[in-house]
Amino acid sequence: MRSSELAAAAGVNPQTLRYYERRGLLAEPARSLGGHRRYPTEAVTTLRVIKAAQRLGFTLTEVSELLDTARHRHARGDGAGLQTRAREKLNDVEAKIADLTVIAETLHAALTAGCDDLATCAGNPACPLPFAELGDTRDTRTDLA
Repeated sequence: MRSSELAAAAGVNPQTLRYYERRGLLAEPARSLGGHRRYPTEAVTTLRVIKAAQRLGFTLTEVSELLDTARHRHARGDGAGLQTRAREKLNDVEAKIADLTVIAETLHAALTAGCDDLATCAGNPACPLPFAELGDTRDTRTDLA
């Protein structure tokens, strides 16, 4: 399968193939007599796996490690497999969701309170945004004289 055919089948552009080859995510393909890259049909699956893992939040470095572990099953040590990595990624995602929930609730409270600008809101002790303490601090540089 030529580069353009593989790229079309996997839904990526040809430059992505070369980038993944340089990163070691995709094996360097055989070449035709004319020098054209010839990929095996399994490369479509590999590309789809890479893209799916990225959508799940894995970095290309993490994807590379997961693919390497799959290729070398004997290297299955602690922290190397998909189960461990997926659990870690899920913990990260759940922490981000918790942070985003707090941010959303705070923004809803700011809208309900009618906050129009940060400077005014920061000086108001009733402000729901985490800027209320800024209104109470003094510039210590002017107090030193």
